[in-house]
Amino acid sequence: MSNNLSQVPDAQKVKSFLLVLQQNICQRLELLDGKATFKADSWEREEGGGGTSRVLTQGKVFEQAGVNFSHVMGDAMPASATAHRPELAGRSFEAMGVSLVIHPNNPYIPTTHANVRFFIAHKEGADPVWWFGGGFDLTPYYPFKEDVISWHQMAKDICDPFGEEVYPKYKKWCDEYFFLPHRNETRGVGGLFFDDLNKPGFERSFEFMQAVGNGFIEAYEPIVDRNKELVFGDDERQFQLYRRGRYVEFNLVYDRGTLFGLQTGGRTESILMSMPPLVRWEYGYAPEEDSPEAELYDIYLKPQDWLAKF
Repeated sequence: MSNNLSQVPDAQKVKSFLLVLQQNICQRLELLDGKATFKADSWEREEGGGGTSRVLTQGKVFEQAGVNFSHVMGDAMPASATAHRPELAGRSFEAMGVSLVIHPNNPYIPTTHANVRFFIAHKEGADPVWWFGGGFDLTPYYPFKEDVISWHQMAKDICDPFGEEVYPKYKKWCDEYFFLPHRNETRGVGGLFFDDLNKPGFERSFEFMQAVGNGFIEAYEPIVDRNKELVFGDDERQFQLYRRGRYVEFNLVYDRGTLFGLQTGGRTESILMSMPPLVRWEYGYAPEEDSPEAELYDIYLKPQDWLAKF
């Protein structure tokens, strides 16, 4: 990727892509589910902007799936955005993106999350500051090597046209970001995470964001297809509900996107759509030695090179 910050960002072009992306992902998920459909819920934000939340519930495959589009603006960047970019303090902003979380019924299908986003911050007499961010990650309960490898292979295939250094960089960033320090474990098996992307110039940065957004469903769909007919019992279901608690802990304590939405007066229902519909906590839980549950902890919740491991 070459340096080119002189290009003028085209926010409308990004918005058009995001709206089509939301529609395409919803259509693919409905086909995968085969029963439920998405209900659209459009909203407006008093401070400026709005969005459309699309939520599927009580499906054959998906217990809950939410795919949000939002486009909001405001007079000042929130603390969650300026904490690592103090030069943005006092600037007005425009933010847009698609964010999704999928909670399947079957414990053998991983939960997953993806988002792609674009920010632009303005200040009178100064050039706009803009960047892209996003990524996707996979949170299995009963992992399969084939799923983890195919997930990371797709992530690498997305990145490779943009430079051989891109996948290792954004894979590592994902492992570090989706980490629960108080549990000393990753949220899952990772994927890609990128932020503050602008150095390649607007067009090339936008191309990468599009590749990540479009590539998500191509990576997730085969995993769902392989596992959706697997039979499970109450033990597997209870473990799934327990591990969903980690999702809640991360999103409410650490996730910058959740904090940004709440601090900018976003629509609470849409922001917290990422929460699983059912979840449980258990005091002092520890998996039985050499059990499938222990395998998750012993092998899969540790950052590693999945494409070289097996």
